[in-house]
Amino acid sequence: QVPLEESGGGLVQDGGSLRLSCAVSGRTVNSNAMGWFRQASGKEREFVGTISRDGESTLYADSVKGRFTISRDNTKNTLYLQMNKLKPEDTAVYYCAVAFGDYGSRWAEQYDFGGQGTQVTVSS
Repeated sequence: QVPLEESGGGLVQDGGSLRLSCAVSGRTVNSNAMGWFRQASGKEREFVGTISRDGESTLYADSVKGRFTISRDNTKNTLYLQMNKLKPEDTAVYYCAVAFGDYGSRWAEQYDFGGQGTQVTVSS
């Protein structure tokens, strides 16, 4: 597993914003797509979004499209998730992941997860 450290989670009110970060250590990942997934309590892990290795291409789940933005800084080996207009249903533990290839997908099986996640809680 690639060591990943997610941060930036917290408690925010409905309609608020948060920015998550994911720091990669031990290796560079500028040849890999990366992604964000989330898992709410009692539910299966679900895809949030992915970004290509060069940052030029992104793909989002319909539930977050237009509200969330993924970006990356390959010079810092860091992935970001800007979350705006948060809703209570966005409450979950958020995980970043490194894809096995240079373009990501919606499928968790195509990623390497190496972090503990960061909790995001949106109050109504």
